[in-house]
Amino acid sequence: MRTIIVTILVAIALLSCSKKEKEYDATGTFEATETIVYSEQNGQLMEFRAEEGGELTAGEEFALIDTTSIELQIRQLQANKKVFASQKPDAQKQIAATRQQLVKAKAEQKRYSELVADGAAPRKMLDDAQNQVAVIQKQLDAQVSALATTSHSLDSQMSAVDAQVATLCDQLRKCHITTPVSGTVLEKYVERGELVVAGKPLVKIADISTMYLRAYLTSAQIKDIKIGQTVTVMTDYGKAERNQYQGTVTWISSKSEFTPKTILTDDERADLVYSVKIAVKNDGLIKLGMYGEVKL
Repeated sequence: MRTIIVTILVAIALLSCSKKEKEYDATGTFEATETIVYSEQNGQLMEFRAEEGGELTAGEEFALIDTTSIELQIRQLQANKKVFASQKPDAQKQIAATRQQLVKAKAEQKRYSELVADGAAPRKMLDDAQNQVAVIQKQLDAQVSALATTSHSLDSQMSAVDAQVATLCDQLRKCHITTPVSGTVLEKYVERGELVVAGKPLVKIADISTMYLRAYLTSAQIKDIKIGQTVTVMTDYGKAERNQYQGTVTWISSKSEFTPKTILTDDERADLVYSVKIAVKNDGLIKLGMYGEVKL
C-alpha cells in the first residue's frame, strides 16, 4: 500500500513539472552575416595573410596574385604609345614653307595688279599670278588636311592604348585582394603559393560582434511581436547552463514555413511557423550554430 502511495505522489510530481511554464517561447540557432571573398584574377598567390579565427578590417589587403605579366604588358603598351607620339607630325613646321610661298605669290599678285592698272604690264601676267596663288592655296589646304588626318589617326591609336592600359590597371588592382567588410575569418580555402583562378573562393569572413538568433514562432505568437521590439535571449550550453542577453527583433518573415525538425516552438504541434531574426551583442561567448532561446 505504501509503495502505491509513493508511486502516485511521484506521478503527481511529474505531471506538475510537465505543466510548469516553459522558460522560453521559442528556440533557434545563432548565425551571422557571412561574406565569401573570391579571386577576380588568375595567377599564383604570392601573398596570403589570413588565418582562421583572425580578424580582418574592411579595405585591408590580405592577398596578392602575381602581377608580373600584367606589369610587362603595361610597359609594352606605354612604349607603343611613345612610338605613336613620336610619329605625330608638327603641322606648323611642315606647312611653313608652303605658307611662305603663298605669301610671296600674293605679293606678286598685288604688284601685277597695280602694274596692270597703270597699263605697265599685260593682263596675262596678272592672270598667271592669280592662278599661282590659287594653286599654292590648294597645296596648303591639302597639306593641312593630310596632317590633320595623320594626327587624328595617331591620336586614336594612343587613345586605344590608354584604354588597354586602363583595363590592365584594373586587372592589376584586382590582384591586390582586399576584404569588403570587417570580421573574423571563419574558413580559408587556399594557401600561399597556390594557383588560383577567377571565381575561386579564398576566405569566408563574418562580423560576429553582433549575432542573430533565428527563431521560429507560431501564428499565435507572431501577432505579439514587431520589428524593433526588445526581447530576452538566452544561450543554451546544455546542463541547464544559460547566459541571458537583451536582443532586438530586426526581421520578421512575411511567409510561413514548415517547422524545422530541430526547432521547438511554444506549440510543438504547429506545422507552420514564421522565422524571425533577433540581433544580440556578442560578448564573445556566443558561437555560430549555438542553440538559443527567446522569451517574448
